[in-house]
Amino acid sequence: MSSSNRTGSSPLTFILSGIPGLLMSSYWMALPLCCLYLLMLLGNCALLWMIKTDHSLHRPMYYFLSMLAMADLGLSLSTLPTMLAIFWFESTSLHFEACIVQMYFIHSFSAIESGVLVAMAFDRFVAICYPLRYASVLTSSLITKAGGAIFMRGICVVLPVAILIKKMPFCRSRVLSHSFCLHQDMLRLVCGDVRVNSLYGLTAVILTKGLDSLSILLSYMMIIRAILNIVSQEARAKAFRTCISHLCAILIFYIPLIGLSIIHRFGKHLPPLTHSLLADTYLLVPPVLNPLVYSWKTKQIRRRILILLCWRGTQQRV
Repeated sequence: MSSSNRTGSSPLTFILSGIPGLLMSSYWMALPLCCLYLLMLLGNCALLWMIKTDHSLHRPMYYFLSMLAMADLGLSLSTLPTMLAIFWFESTSLHFEACIVQMYFIHSFSAIESGVLVAMAFDRFVAICYPLRYASVLTSSLITKAGGAIFMRGICVVLPVAILIKKMPFCRSRVLSHSFCLHQDMLRLVCGDVRVNSLYGLTAVILTKGLDSLSILLSYMMIIRAILNIVSQEARAKAFRTCISHLCAILIFYIPLIGLSIIHRFGKHLPPLTHSLLADTYLLVPPVLNPLVYSWKTKQIRRRILILLCWRGTQQRV
């Protein structure tokens, strides 16, 4: 590591910020955060368990949904250690290597989740535009290969980001703007030439979220055209309803992501609270809301939950 990354023999550390305006030891923030993480764990683990144990859910749509739940778990667990350390134990310092590892996992799981949303859009496209070929197109082999490709892309595209920033000298303020490490936030503390890092970071975003959002847009353009060609209004409404859960997941994921990217590039004049809250929303809200959205809008999952609740009620009465 460059000598500018160390002070004497002391390892380089960053200072993580909590939420501006709140005391670090504020239990008003710590308790809701714990509830949020607990809800995320319960919701996504329950989804995975239901899909695994219920054979009626062993279909392409639910396989992709299980991938989304795993990506959500990974994304949330990547932020969990530092978030709880700040608000429960007032521990704001993080070693350089640990910060890079956290940054890598956050961006990798974010890229994986974006890829899963594309796969789910393709699933809806085939189901609505080519319903008779659905089973022959979305085979178990294709789903496995798609999941592996999405996972490997998230790992490989983000890896150079971590390698490049590890070699950079940090000689300015070590205070980060968030409760976790993000590439853009670390990059602004570098005192060397960051053009290569910035260029590759932009390239990584284009290769993941940029291409993914374009693919989703094209898929839904064809889906809408197919729905409008359906003669029966009832069948048209039914076809559209099958896309609502996925559309909600897309909006929940991409709206905070786009907002965060914009304020990192052009919103340096905005108050720190805006940056912090938008970053927290981007990383914490989708993993919590996705299981709720799919449980509410997907009939098979909702029915499974009702059966479990009725069974538990019967067991308690017995």
